Amino acid sequence: MMILMATILPPKLSLPLNNKKGRGKHSFQSKYVFFSNKPYPKFAPLSPNLHFSYDTVAVFASPAQSKDNKITDWNKKIYEVCEMGNIDKAIELLYMSPKTEIESRTCCSILQLSAELKSLQDGKKVHSFICSSGISIDSVLGSKLVFMYVTCGDLREGRLIFEKIKNEKVFLWNLMMNGYTKIGDFKESVSLFRQMLDLGVEVNSHTVSCILKCFAALGSVKEGKWVHGFLIKLGLGSYNAVVNSLIAFYLKIRRVDVARKLFDELSDRDVISWNSMISGYVANGFSEKGVELFKKMLYSGADMDLATMVSILQACANCGDVSLGRAVHGSGVKACVHWKTTFCNTLLDMYAKCGVLDGAIRVFDLMSVRTVVTWTSLIAAYAREGLSDEAIRLFHEMDREGVSPDIFTITTVLHACACNGSLENGKDVHNYIRENDMQSNIFVCNALMDMYAKCGSMEDANSVFLEMPVKDIISWNTMIGGYSKNSLPNEALSLFGDMVLEMKPDGTTLACILPACASLASLDRGKEVHGHILRNGFSSDQQVANALVDMYVKCGVPVLARLLFDMIPTKDLITWTVMIAGYGMHGFGNNAITTFNEMRQAGIEPDEVSFISILSHPQAKKIEVLLKRLRSKMKEEGYFPKTRYALINADSLQKETALCGHSEKLAMAFGILNLPPGRTIRVSKNLRVCGDCHEMAKFISKTLGREIVLRDSNRFHHFKDGVCCCRGFW
Repeated sequence: MMILMATILPPKLSLPLNNKKGRGKHSFQSKYVFFSNKPYPKFAPLSPNLHFSYDTVAVFASPAQSKDNKITDWNKKIYEVCEMGNIDKAIELLYMSPKTEIESRTCCSILQLSAELKSLQDGKKVHSFICSSGISIDSVLGSKLVFMYVTCGDLREGRLIFEKIKNEKVFLWNLMMNGYTKIGDFKESVSLFRQMLDLGVEVNSHTVSCILKCFAALGSVKEGKWVHGFLIKLGLGSYNAVVNSLIAFYLKIRRVDVARKLFDELSDRDVISWNSMISGYVANGFSEKGVELFKKMLYSGADMDLATMVSILQACANCGDVSLGRAVHGSGVKACVHWKTTFCNTLLDMYAKCGVLDGAIRVFDLMSVRTVVTWTSLIAAYAREGLSDEAIRLFHEMDREGVSPDIFTITTVLHACACNGSLENGKDVHNYIRENDMQSNIFVCNALMDMYAKCGSMEDANSVFLEMPVKDIISWNTMIGGYSKNSLPNEALSLFGDMVLEMKPDGTTLACILPACASLASLDRGKEVHGHILRNGFSSDQQVANALVDMYVKCGVPVLARLLFDMIPTKDLITWTVMIAGYGMHGFGNNAITTFNEMRQAGIEPDEVSFISILSHPQAKKIEVLLKRLRSKMKEEGYFPKTRYALINADSLQKETALCGHSEKLAMAFGILNLPPGRTIRVSKNLRVCGDCHEMAKFISKTLGREIVLRDSNRFHHFKDGVCCCRGFW
């Protein structure tokens, strides 16, 4: 009898009956809808009046109920494994279970976990199981499949399922629209939005935020304004989330005034409202207004977050407000965000742009995680401070640390090489570009050409130019300007002719080609370019106007130069300097002095003139002896110093001695003493080379057989065998 009872009685089940536990750690709250994995019911209540507890209860089930419990057991086990985040075990249990016993919502649980873990492979396994098991893909399961595919980045598969199950549920449409927006396919997102409207799907604030982002990215101002009107018509114009989206849209299309009006009318401002307006001011070049609004935000009692700090640090960098930047730095430390990479990168950039290089280096040294942005920011900081050697050293250190440079890093370090005239380092970077297959990038190629041009190696620049698969206007301008600066005017004019056949020159092109005409004293070619300027409306361009005045001066027509000079409405320091130098060049001393006084009366102060001296160098005595010996040899050959370039009030001997101290002479002498025979001497100078130094460079190149490349503020001078490529025009 006891044996018989044992075979009949079902097992005693120990079940928690009053389970109030919330959603598991893997439940997902979408910004469109709540996705929650509800616990599966453990049993059917025996009585509606039963008070549930965690007591052990004996439940006697029929054979049919026992089968139901087994089915529940597979689903329950899988759900519990998903709760623990064990995707591998969940997939294993799924394929171990009888296909007919798995419920649709169990598959939803695994798909949810796959999406959270961005595990497309596991998500596809679940989809395959669903198809092979014959489980019906209803709107709930279909939505979860779409969610998994979109979240894991497979928009194509997600769209296929979406097309089969799309309905009036707005969250599903928002999901697809945001998926396309994230990959930059704004047009497809707009297409879905139009389908939504055609099908009568009711939009919400998330739809509005997404579509306004798309219209802003596409520059669809008219459509964005239509959405604004549509929202007002629907009565959604005062909702905080909607207004925040509108503010972001108008700031993106540079309608700062409309964005500020919406902001001022918004009574319920949250931190997103403040952040949008502050970052919008900064992005549109109104950093001072961004700082002003930030102070109002603090006065209003609103709490700032990481996004606020990042925006205001950018504003401080643009304004040079290091005091406020330091205050924000302190706030970041108090808020415990000072270890976040985004905050540190922006902080480093702020200190660098405010000229506090030590502060930038301290931030860099304290960072535990350094991204490519971190390294690039500090490299740019060194280059900005004129410490090109340090910038190049840091680039090599970055490479040793295993951080791969991006396009911005490469262009930054090439700029550092260009500023330093460091041709050898520039070539090392070029080798790195070749090794890493970056030479097809147009920004890298333009930076390479600029580096070679500024280092005086136009052959290398031309090689890069010829190998470029696609050239933009910057590419052409860099080469034309490089030829002009390197005293190769014929090459510049020839390339300009080629350019006109391919694309329309801009103001920069014309400002680059005019010095080539001036260098050749080719008045006819200069007038042709002047005609092109008039026909295409470039006369008001300050850079072009200055270059025109300079061209007419150097072509021997100071009268025409003065006529143009008088027609320029706003004259800068360069405009005045060109005219004064032109008068001096043609021997009109009184006119030069008069124009100089007019400049002072107009409130324009001349540049501070300073001479760089290396007389304190350990080799100073050797340099001095070498220069005196060269000067004596020049006198023997009938050359006499041009003492008018010695800007002191003294006798001839003192003036002659002063001429020996000009920085370019000292640099050339230093090069002769320290560089091996036959090596080109390269000298950079921040002022225009004087006539006496120019003559000495010619003499050295002839007497000592040394090639000299002298870069002054105006151009490159290539000296070889006693001749300079400028032919006396500079």
